[in-house]
Amino acid sequence: MADRKIIAVVGATGAQGGGLVRAVLAGRRGEFAVRALTRNPGSDKARALASAGAEVVAADLDDPASLERAFAGAHGAFCLTNFWEHFSVDRELAQAGNMARAAKSAGVRHVIWSTLEDTRKWVPLESDRMPTLQGKYKVPHFDGKGEAEEKFREAGVPTTFLLTAFYWENFIFFGLGPKPGADGVLEVTLPLGEAKLPGIASEDIGKCAHAIFQRGEEFVGKKVGIAGEHLSGAEMAAAMSAALGRKVRYVDVPPEVYRGYGFPGAGDLGNMFQFKRDFTDDFRRARSVDFTRSLDPELQSFSAWLERNKGQIPVE
Repeated sequence: MADRKIIAVVGATGAQGGGLVRAVLAGRRGEFAVRALTRNPGSDKARALASAGAEVVAADLDDPASLERAFAGAHGAFCLTNFWEHFSVDRELAQAGNMARAAKSAGVRHVIWSTLEDTRKWVPLESDRMPTLQGKYKVPHFDGKGEAEEKFREAGVPTTFLLTAFYWENFIFFGLGPKPGADGVLEVTLPLGEAKLPGIASEDIGKCAHAIFQRGEEFVGKKVGIAGEHLSGAEMAAAMSAALGRKVRYVDVPPEVYRGYGFPGAGDLGNMFQFKRDFTDDFRRARSVDFTRSLDPELQSFSAWLERNKGQIPVE
């Protein structure tokens, strides 16, 4: 590792971070080595990364000193937060500030901040287009990440702002997969209307981040967006039907109905999908599939991802 630049990866046992760790490890003769940051180095996932060749270190986003130690000597750092762990934008903002300051203190040369749009730039708080949540957000898990971009600018750390897309693993792990309707036919229910949803495999997010680090200063100070494919709800349902060998239909519901489903975060997700529907041109324009493929020539389509992962999609 001594002769290679270290990339410190926050969330290394998660979807995005794990994809980046594996991408760096796959290029063993490349210019980078990988340092996997996790709160629990003794977990099965962390031990698996260590066995694969990653340096695994303990770090806690709420503990600035642990981040400074984890970033020490690193050339690059991949930074993200997990809103769904605690549902607190304030905590996300504090964690982003901790990472930004730690990266600056450690002399990190290139940070990637995994970000999303601050939807309040499109839908002001006073607008009744969608409800205001937590008193000051429209889509909390988007708005906090967008607002946190300023933490990295204020810290003066060279940063690329990576706009991610809906990752298809949400159909496996986030409860958004197909469920039987009243007649037993599988249904994918989303408040998207006929809008197309930019999506991507989390593994490809990692590969794109790796490519951004490889291309060095080219993307420092810039915002770049990625997607594997832009698909409507009907197109996703058709692809699932082909992969699963069972009919899957798309059910469009109004955002207000989706917000009322009552599961944790239903209001946030209802507003998110409405934002993607109502501002589809802006949202899609920011996520070019051609650009993404220039970073990741092995970029997966949704059908290719389904073929590899269909067995993991829970079907009742």
